[in-house]
Amino acid sequence: MKTLAKPFVQPGTTPLKERVATLGVFLANGFGIGAWAVEVPRIKESLLLSDSSLGIALFAFALGAIVTMPLAGQLAPRLGSGRATALLGAAFVVALPLPAFAPNLATLCIALFALGAANGALDVSMNGHASTIETQWKSPIMSSFHASWSAGGLLGAATGAMLQKGGVGVTGGLVLPDVLIAALMLAAAVLALRDLAPRAAASSSAFALPNAGVMKLALLAFLCMLVEGAVADWSAVYLRSALNEEASVAAIGYSAFAFSMAACRFVGDASVRRFGPSKVIGLGGLLAVAGLALVLSLPTVFTACAGFAMVGVGLANIVPVIFSAAGRSTATPAVGVSMAATAGYAGFLVGPPLIGLGAGWLGLRVALYVLVVATLIVCLLGGKAVRGARLA
Repeated sequence: MKTLAKPFVQPGTTPLKERVATLGVFLANGFGIGAWAVEVPRIKESLLLSDSSLGIALFAFALGAIVTMPLAGQLAPRLGSGRATALLGAAFVVALPLPAFAPNLATLCIALFALGAANGALDVSMNGHASTIETQWKSPIMSSFHASWSAGGLLGAATGAMLQKGGVGVTGGLVLPDVLIAALMLAAAVLALRDLAPRAAASSSAFALPNAGVMKLALLAFLCMLVEGAVADWSAVYLRSALNEEASVAAIGYSAFAFSMAACRFVGDASVRRFGPSKVIGLGGLLAVAGLALVLSLPTVFTACAGFAMVGVGLANIVPVIFSAAGRSTATPAVGVSMAATAGYAGFLVGPPLIGLGAGWLGLRVALYVLVVATLIVCLLGGKAVRGARLA
């Protein structure tokens, strides 16, 4: 039996301050991941890691998130989604610079486990809070939150590249962005990270198995975000080896990806209304497949920019569409969204270590073709899965 607490915001009001605060959290989290993404090659080189060793370290990141994501789902009902997001935002700030201080692979794994734990828990909490805000707003606005995250990724990657160009070391490359992230998190918490809906006690029902329709959508979210996670952590590594350029030039691929994704997510809700969710997935997936194939078959600075930009445009609004469809497939929209989101973020975390392990056996370029296959599956099956989304 669930018990309810009085909501902080009266029904019928528009939670503008809460939306702005949560956009700030998404921006700060994306900024941190972008800053981390462009430091991966330098950390790999400074510790003399092979592709397989880096894959093991990135698996520690994924493992930390896998451990904390279910716990975060239970934390929000107890503390409230706003308070939980503020608390986990602080944990992310503490954990972000830890990999820069690792002297060897073992300590890097420990640091990445902590960072993955904080990031995974924050992902679940801030998306749950955003879903509550969207319900109060009574209009599709989920893409705007993801746009803010993507914009943060772009800014983080660009900032990291500039710091590298200016001769700042790995430690400064993570610590300096972390200062700005801390300021954003604090401002968001002070402004309006508070509850908007009745608080419910956590229960075992949160772990109920999804129906077949939600499972299909969850699989698509897993594949789509697997590609996003792999691009974030491996694009710079791949381009640096393929182009034989310095780290700041290699970071251009992720920057193009993040910029194009952010731009398209700002118009995502309008695109879905105009073209329909099936076309957004089908055409977007096809464009992403073409972009990945271009980068892998003909790696140059130009094709890196163009190809990763195509991937960003193609994938930009697929996940928000999948989340919306998952919400229509369960009695309570938040239940379907949480299931698809958990699967999606699991893909985001599993993708990088999967590519690393594959690279150790087959070479990095061949391993990255897994992303082409994953995106093609989303392209071919996504439209039908979304059209069939309905309450079971």
